[in-house]
Amino acid sequence: MQALAWLADDEDLLGQFLAASGLGPHELKVRAGEPEVLAAVMDFILAEDGRVSGFCAAAGLACDRLAAVRAALPGGDAPAWT
Repeated sequence: MQALAWLADDEDLLGQFLAASGLGPHELKVRAGEPEVLAAVMDFILAEDGRVSGFCAAAGLACDRLAAVRAALPGGDAPAWT
C-alpha cells in the first residue's frame, strides 16, 4: 500500500501505471487493497531502476527488499528453470 501511495503522489507516474495496468482511476480506488493490484504496482515500480530507487528512498527501504515484497504477492514466485 505504501508503494501505491507513492505512485498516487506523482500524477505522471500514476498515469503511466494506469495506462500500463489497464485500470481506471475509480477501479484502482475500489481495488487498491487487492493482492493482484498490489502485485501490479510492484511490477510497475520494479520495471525501472529510477522508480525502484525513488520509491525506496521515499520509503526508507533498501532496494533489495522490493524483490522479497514482490515474491510475497500473487505471481511473484521465482520460476523453476530446469
